[in-house]
Amino acid sequence: MSDSMRPGSGSFTAPRREILEPGDMAKWQRSGAFLEITSFVEQLSKSVEGTTIADVDSVSPGVQRICGLLDEAASWIAAFPPEKSEATRFGNKSFRRWAAELERRAPRLIRDVLGDGWAGAEVELEPYLTAAFGNATRIDYGSGHELSFVMWLLCLCKLGVLEPADSQAIVLTVFARYLELCQQLQRTYRLEPAGSHGVWGLDDYQFLPFYFGSAQFIGTQTTPAASLDSRLIAEQGDDYLYLRGIRFIMAMKRGPFFEHSRQLYDISGVPRWEKVNQGLGKMYKAEVLGRFPVVQHLVFGGLLSIAQAK
Repeated sequence: MSDSMRPGSGSFTAPRREILEPGDMAKWQRSGAFLEITSFVEQLSKSVEGTTIADVDSVSPGVQRICGLLDEAASWIAAFPPEKSEATRFGNKSFRRWAAELERRAPRLIRDVLGDGWAGAEVELEPYLTAAFGNATRIDYGSGHELSFVMWLLCLCKLGVLEPADSQAIVLTVFARYLELCQQLQRTYRLEPAGSHGVWGLDDYQFLPFYFGSAQFIGTQTTPAASLDSRLIAEQGDDYLYLRGIRFIMAMKRGPFFEHSRQLYDISGVPRWEKVNQGLGKMYKAEVLGRFPVVQHLVFGGLLSIAQAK
């Protein structure tokens, strides 16, 4: 995890887009931000090997404050119910009202998470948070929005709000709560999958629950083949991010699993979770961090810099 700053030790600037055309991908993949994000995600995956969500029995004040932010954001869904008159398959316009509420409250929410000593830091953190739940114009959500949330968490680590000792809780408490909220938004407002590869994509919306979730199973008796077993999902679905992801797909899609989720079906045939985890780590770099359509909307400032890694 990146070294943290001390309160009052930095100045902050509004992040801006830097990946404007495919030719900028080389600059991105040599940047300090790219190196920090890949290391951060890998470290988080490593931290949860062989652990369940229930294994996290206490969390730091920083984790508690982030969960409070997510709980407050979830409470707005009741205030902005979906428009019942809309008959479209995707894109209920009430999501725009929810997103506008997030935009309006984001500075205060971030200040509450930061606590004292970080005056002005919200200008860098706000774009990552407001982009983390979907695009209000297109009413869609994809792995680029999930990546924005990871970048927001990484910024909080660099500011010392989250510490290395929080690694398990970042995944199994914070990210698990984030996933719950995203799934609630996707289900309530019928968010369109952003850049979905359809049957050949890993999932219409998320990637990291499967990467982190595969790490949770390392060293256990559960095989990848069992991950599609409905009885296991019913019994242990709350304890594993991977199973939470499968459960959501099964609830949202109709037909045989191998027809609508071919990649995950094929993964169930891999003999060991270590190999699944390694493969998903490589796939994340190639299919998320390495794809211009996914990363073109990312922004960079002082905390996460597009400058070449030293």
